[in-house]
Amino acid sequence: MKLTTVTSVSVDGVMQGLGKPDEDRRGGFERGGWAMSLFDDEAARLLGQIYQRANAFLFGRRTYEIFADSWGTGSWGTDQGDNPISVALNRQPKYVVSTTLSEPRWANTTVLSGDMAADVRELKAEPAGECQVHGSGQTVRWLLDNHLVDEITLLTYPVVVGQGTRLFPDTGPDAALELTDSRTTPKGITIRVYRPTGTPAYPTATPPRSA
Repeated sequence: MKLTTVTSVSVDGVMQGLGKPDEDRRGGFERGGWAMSLFDDEAARLLGQIYQRANAFLFGRRTYEIFADSWGTGSWGTDQGDNPISVALNRQPKYVVSTTLSEPRWANTTVLSGDMAADVRELKAEPAGECQVHGSGQTVRWLLDNHLVDEITLLTYPVVVGQGTRLFPDTGPDAALELTDSRTTPKGITIRVYRPTGTPAYPTATPPRSA
């Protein structure tokens, strides 16, 4: 099974609190909901197509709880009709990485609380299909660090948020990426698909000439 990550970020790489003003106020974050005014019909259509491809979903706990409230067990998550995102999320199996969640309320959820690498490799060993990771920044970074990601989709919104948790930290492992698809929506969201290809090539410093 192919493992893919799907992440919405600002131009400065922020992924925190994109959906609702009070979605995630960790660290004193005050600029929640920054993506909503830019989310146009074309972005909704393309994102719906991405979700419809999924055969399973993998989440970190915080993103899982946000999604459960929005799409599954929350006040407006159970009445979504034929919304393709809602249909996919409620139909397909969901896996959540957590050592503290013991009784998930969202149907068809399995908690992964043991050896995460072994659990993910077991998912990837399935003969076909696609397991998608949406949001879940800490989980995405761990998966990338351990070379478990087959494809990265970035939805970059034309806004500089200026604070908040970023997808990639200031320092960390490097990775070379091959761009396999790119498109832009009418409101300027760029949707790019990358395939990790190993370690980047760095130029070799030219030794100084002797006098």
